[in-house]
Order: sequence, then C-alpha cells, then structure tokens
Amino acid sequence: MDRKQMCVANVQYKKPTANEEKRTKGLLHYLTYRESRDEAARYAVGRERWEDHGMGGSVTEIAQHCEALQSKHVLLFSLVYNVNPDLMAMVAPERREQFVRELTVQTTEAFFDQRGIDGGLEYSFVTHHRQTDDPQSPGRHDPHTHVVLPGTYYDDGLGERVPLYFNRNKSVDHIAILHNLTEQQVADQMERYVGPDWERRYDDLAAARAAQLASTEQPAHGAVEIDNGVFDFWVGARRTDEQISATGYYRTVEDGVEFRPLIGGLKHDEAELLARLLHSEIGGDFVALRQLADGINEMSGAEREAFFSDVRRLDFSPPERDRTPDFDIDF
Repeated sequence: MDRKQMCVANVQYKKPTANEEKRTKGLLHYLTYRESRDEAARYAVGRERWEDHGMGGSVTEIAQHCEALQSKHVLLFSLVYNVNPDLMAMVAPERREQFVRELTVQTTEAFFDQRGIDGGLEYSFVTHHRQTDDPQSPGRHDPHTHVVLPGTYYDDGLGERVPLYFNRNKSVDHIAILHNLTEQQVADQMERYVGPDWERRYDDLAAARAAQLASTEQPAHGAVEIDNGVFDFWVGARRTDEQISATGYYRTVEDGVEFRPLIGGLKHDEAELLARLLHSEIGGDFVALRQLADGINEMSGAEREAFFSDVRRLDFSPPERDRTPDFDIDF
C-alpha cells in the first residue's frame, strides 16, 4: 500500500490573542464533549476524557497551561492522529482505542526525542470515536486522537523555556519527520495487532474495489438530471471492508467516478448478485433503483434471508437469443 495513506497527522496552532484564547476554550469544550460535529461524546465510567501527560485532564487545566506556557507567537499547537479506516477495520473492535492511544503516545514522544527535546514536552490528548462521513463508505468506526501541545518547552541546556516551532523547509522539515514516524508506528502496530499479512490484506481489498470500479468503463446504466447538471450511473457493488460489502451505484463526479451505497452490511456474494438483479430490474430508471433499494432495506431479517435465498437461485448467465430471462422476484 501507499504508506502515505496509512494515517493523517495534522498540525495546527493558535495565536496568543484575546480572541484566540476564547476560541481555544471553545475548541477544548468541543473536544471534550463531542466526537464530531454531529455526535455527542461517549463517556466510559471511571475514565477521564483527557489523558494527561503534563497539560492537564480538564478544559480548565489545559486552558490554564496553554496560557501559562505560551510563546510570543503560539498559544497552543493541536495535533490529530487519524488512522485509515480501512486499516482500523482489520483491528478487533475492542482493541481499537488501545491502538490509537498507543500510536499517539509512542509517535508523539518519538517525535520529541528525534527533535532533541531531551526534557520532554507536556501534552494531553483525547480519543474520539466518530463515524466516517465518507460518501463511499459512511458510518464506519473511525477512532482518532486530538493532542494539545504548549507553545514552549523546557530546554535543559539553557535552563529555561523556549518557543516550540514546526519548521518546514529544505534543511529541516518537522512535518515530514512527524509523518515518517507516524507511518512507521502504524506499520509496527498493524503487525502486532493484526498480523504480518496486514499489508497484503489491504492490497487485496484495494484490488477488489478496483475490479468493481472497472465496471464503470462500460456504457452507463442510466443518467439522472439534477439541479447542477446530469450524472451517469452504474448499478454495482463495493467492498466496505474485508467482511462486508454494499450494493448501490457508481456515479460521475467532478474528478471521476465514486460509489454511493444504498444497501449495506451485505456478504460479498450477496452484494454482487443484488447489483446484477437491480440492474436487470430497473431498466435504467434511477427512481426505480432507489425504490427497490428502500424496499430491501425495510425487510426484516427473516424476509431478507428468504429474499437472498431466492436471488442465489437465479441464473444470470447470458440469455439464449430466443429466450428472455425471468428475474421475477417479489421485492
């Protein structure tokens, strides 16, 4: 896999102005009480939301440390570690929080060490458990961490605090160092948490998706007129992860083609068979596609099991010249 796709590690900072200090408290409140813009925080009984490594364990404590340890130009730095959801899906659900917490501590402290910050650096972080809003695979578990760092650190050699900075130039690129350390840490943890074949498994998933996407090289199954134009669509399936797939449609977007799921949580063969069935039933009518998908989503577990039992008995081989295939199924 492309190692740059393994994890996002972003750095931002806030200036020490009166307005930014107010916004900082707002940021800390948000990180404490939200998983994302649309999800409230999930609290675990007996566990603090923030993991304290010197910056505090509450909004008040962290805000006070940010103010006390600011530099002339920086009130705080914020770091985000967000592992690729395709990789996180390979990790057992009960171990994912441990995975991202370990990644955060090990990478952050290795970053300090590589930069020669011998006395260490205060930080605190919070773990979020949001759901992905990726339109191709929405609703997947997407644990990640937000780290708060002060604007200064204690220099043992000078015996005083000095400004913390993130250079990004030809001689020293701290962001590149952080990304390299993050990628190596994720790779090490994937081998320990998942197994030595994790990268091959990721590549197999990517290859399956590429093969499914290749169906869009054929003529479109239909077209839909919307407010800002027209998009072509192809009924198809896409692997959500190693275990499940979705049936929906591929559609043209500004920079290519993307998948939009309509029916999720399917076995891989179910998704492929259902895509072929829906394609044969709708006659290029996008409204009909949505209506049939809605009907399947409304089925009970027993109804869906019986439905797929019928679908598996269908013959999708090319029809003989004088015979019309019969896909008559009660939706």
